[in-house]
Amino acid sequence: MSLEHIIYFALLALVAEILGTIGGFGSSLFFVPIAGFFLDFHSVLGITALFHITSNLSKIVLFRNGFDKELLIKLGIPSVLLVIVGAYMSKFFDSVILEYCLSIFLISLSLLFLIFKNLRVKPTTFNSVSGGFLSGLIAGLLGTGGAIRGVVLASFNLKMDVFIATSAIIDLAIDVSRSVVYSINGYVHKDDLYLIPILFVVSIAGTFIGKSILKRVSETQFRSTVLFLILITGLITISKLLFFN
Repeated sequence: MSLEHIIYFALLALVAEILGTIGGFGSSLFFVPIAGFFLDFHSVLGITALFHITSNLSKIVLFRNGFDKELLIKLGIPSVLLVIVGAYMSKFFDSVILEYCLSIFLISLSLLFLIFKNLRVKPTTFNSVSGGFLSGLIAGLLGTGGAIRGVVLASFNLKMDVFIATSAIIDLAIDVSRSVVYSINGYVHKDDLYLIPILFVVSIAGTFIGKSILKRVSETQFRSTVLFLILITGLITISKLLFFN
């Protein structure tokens, strides 16, 4: 990447981190399609997993007032198990197919929550485990599964700090697991590792800014805006595939 592209990449990653922190969906929901404009999709999977490790460490430090141990087990263990499966399976799919799946996932997800604004799942063990399996599998295949995990966590009416810290701890375990598999698959390239220090700074700055905004704007107020941005991101991603590939 040229210096100009690196600057654009870093700024867009910062926006993704801020929106992911405020919206509670995780930065990868924005970062994966954004990074797809600069890198091939398999490389995006590899760099996203590494970026998310620093991103989640930042959230754990800044939102360290508590976490839900029971949900870490019920939601976290299935997520980690299935992200390994999803990450391994990703090498059997053409990257263009995975990008189409990602764009359809983003569009469907945003429309679902924009239309059914009060959509909730029941806070049961079955839904926690099922949500963990599904979010882990999608995270491994497409690079982002935090939105599904966020829906499950929201059903337990956790305090904001507990919600974000619990999600970040689970996400950290997911990212470490899939980083190993992605490395084995050959998605982590030496030529892209110079981006890690940049994304490290971005993750800390974005999480801090996101936390500051949350003190002034409620998550409910911001949620609709974030969903519209997810919809636009999905539409731009699928347009890129249809008209520029």
